[in-house]
Amino acid sequence: MDTPLEIVFHNLSTSEAVEAEIRERVQKLDKIYDHLVGCRVSVELLHRQHQTGNVFDVHVEMKVPGDTLVVSREPHRAHEKYVQPTLQTSLRDAFKAAERQLLEFKRRQSGEVKPHDEAFAGQVSQLYPREDHGFILTHEGTQLYFHRNSLLDGNFDRLQRGDKVHFVQTVGDTGPIASKVWPAGEPG
Repeated sequence: MDTPLEIVFHNLSTSEAVEAEIRERVQKLDKIYDHLVGCRVSVELLHRQHQTGNVFDVHVEMKVPGDTLVVSREPHRAHEKYVQPTLQTSLRDAFKAAERQLLEFKRRQSGEVKPHDEAFAGQVSQLYPREDHGFILTHEGTQLYFHRNSLLDGNFDRLQRGDKVHFVQTVGDTGPIASKVWPAGEPG
């Protein structure tokens, strides 16, 4: 990296062990993308909850030539994902997302991936045929809303809970949704 790594802590004291872990993870990012110009990591303790565990917010800002990639891992429903959320789980999730984003940027830059929406795989977790919608469980464990009209083959009535599907995630009026959905094994 051209500029030194910057690590910032908010609402918690500096920890050499946490700094060492962050440095290791940033070195891994630097190996993934060898033109990484700089990196800034911000760790914030949002709440002090002694019985259910503390909630941490981790931001990773990666500077690459001509662009800045930002990963913000706010602990959305952290207590639903983890019994007791820890700083290590928050760091792990943030840096996994940073790796994915950096790899995607590298692929796009090399022309390997076209810059249009990428399809992901998931499975149908809930269906509401009377209301013409359902939900997809993503590989990250989140649920995405989709409407009957989002199905590319138009055969909403054949879908069942547990069916594997591919989808394109976009941002709707109320947050992330699946805008295009098709059964796994069929071309998009």
